[in-house]
Amino acid sequence: MSTALWDFGRGSGVVALVLLTVSTVLGVATRSGRPAPWLPRFAVTEVHRNVSLLATVFLALHVGLLLFDPHAMLRLFDLVVPFVGDYRPFWQGLGTVALDLLLALVATSLLRHRIGRRSWRAIHWAAYGLWPVALFHALGTGTDSFTPWFLTLAVVCAVSVCGALCWRLSARFAQPRLEARV
Repeated sequence: MSTALWDFGRGSGVVALVLLTVSTVLGVATRSGRPAPWLPRFAVTEVHRNVSLLATVFLALHVGLLLFDPHAMLRLFDLVVPFVGDYRPFWQGLGTVALDLLLALVATSLLRHRIGRRSWRAIHWAAYGLWPVALFHALGTGTDSFTPWFLTLAVVCAVSVCGALCWRLSARFAQPRLEARV
């Protein structure tokens, strides 16, 4: 029996986590209003958008491949209702919650001009919840979760997002925007 679906399903999940990490960090950078040292400000926004879309593609691959993999035994029902899966239901349920949050973010981003900036921004705050839920899903469900390479990757992702979040919450975050308005 081939394990190709299982292997690609796991791999696409890892890539999705890395891309969600990059997207989260870039989202904070976009909100700061600062250009990156190598990109103008508008390009940071575009890279954030494109990385987010790529993360969505890899998450869809992750879910789709595992849905058709006989070893994973994932059901359509498991994609909609969290915490009812046969395999590690709590951790798998976190994946369902992360998927639901990502779908809400994608849908509202596509409808941003129709729902208004204030509503979009309020819903977009869910991204701060999406990332840790996805990380915990990977740590609890993944068969590679406690391998040295994955733990190293998870720590790098966590340090990146925590660093961006600390910067986001710091007083220095808003300074350049305030100076530019004066």
